[in-house]
Amino acid sequence: MKISFIDLAAQQKNIRDKIDAGIKKVLDHGNYIMGPEVAEAERRLAEFAGVKHCLTCSSGTDALLMALMAYDVEPGDAIFTTTFTFMATAEVVSLLGATPVLVDIDPDTFNINPDLLPVAIAKAKRDGYTPRGIIPVDIFGLPADFNRILAVAKEHGLFVIDDACQGFGGLYHGKKIGSIGEVAVTSFFPAKPLGVYGDGGAIFTDSDELAAAMRSVRIHGMGPDKYDNVRIGINGRFDTIQAAILLPKLEIFPGELKLRQEVANAYAQGLKDSVKLQKIPEGLESAWAQYSVVSPKKDKIVAALGAAGIPTAVYYPIPLHLQQAYKYLGYSKGDFPVSEEVAKGIFSLPMHPYLPLAQVEEITGIIRAVAQA
Repeated sequence: MKISFIDLAAQQKNIRDKIDAGIKKVLDHGNYIMGPEVAEAERRLAEFAGVKHCLTCSSGTDALLMALMAYDVEPGDAIFTTTFTFMATAEVVSLLGATPVLVDIDPDTFNINPDLLPVAIAKAKRDGYTPRGIIPVDIFGLPADFNRILAVAKEHGLFVIDDACQGFGGLYHGKKIGSIGEVAVTSFFPAKPLGVYGDGGAIFTDSDELAAAMRSVRIHGMGPDKYDNVRIGINGRFDTIQAAILLPKLEIFPGELKLRQEVANAYAQGLKDSVKLQKIPEGLESAWAQYSVVSPKKDKIVAALGAAGIPTAVYYPIPLHLQQAYKYLGYSKGDFPVSEEVAKGIFSLPMHPYLPLAQVEEITGIIRAVAQA
């Protein structure tokens, strides 16, 4: 039986009629950008997350960018984030002329290590930057250590933007991801736990002021009239057809999160003595955007899985401080040893709600055989 890394076709079979009906409705009314389905998606997403405002937008990257623009981030500002993440997390900081200050990760959760933030903040000040904000990342779907991060932010007067592009659907001590801190953002890239069939994203906040600013930024900085521009903005709008696709997906999302957890439980049981698993602290629930493990035998395991027709991926092979684009920041190999060590041994296994547990057993059996050889 063919094993898919992410099986969007299986999901689509369950909701194809609703997707087709939703797309037809958009084609019939012709409001292709920011149409009524967008407003409905925003209402239901805000309700799901438990926040006052949800603003959909063109991508998770633009969601991060719009949030930073609402805080008026500018050159000379320092924004603190993890070095073990996708490029977009820091890229948006650089696009505004500000400086991403990178921080190492916790060796067990792979999320940003809050203990290292005060040192990074102090150094940024010494280097002449103005500390402004922190962007924790819910890596692989696991919520960051928000209580500690928010405490550091409060002490230093910093904002916190939760990069929940992988984490939407997760829980942090009973609170849904999207409702922690002043602002959270997510991505609807097709491979995400809640994805569409193109690009898309969303921003969550309880702040009326920030929501108003981001709505303005989303449409070229528009004021009361779209041709009365009160700030510099972007074209960050969400396509109505993608909203129509999102709505039936959101209906089944809670059930799919439970299925993801069942797959994750089966992986954990089968792999607990063979590879290093991502630690899920008590009181936290992951959205399981990816199921990633670490092993010094990574290459042999990946080769054995490949020989059996089982796909794998690596998130992320090169931490941000070693990316060519960030040479100008002056970091060197060895500056963030935990991230570098994790990057060497990490790889991701097939993960989606419709992955048969028999296939999980096949995957874990191959890994155990190689790991224990």
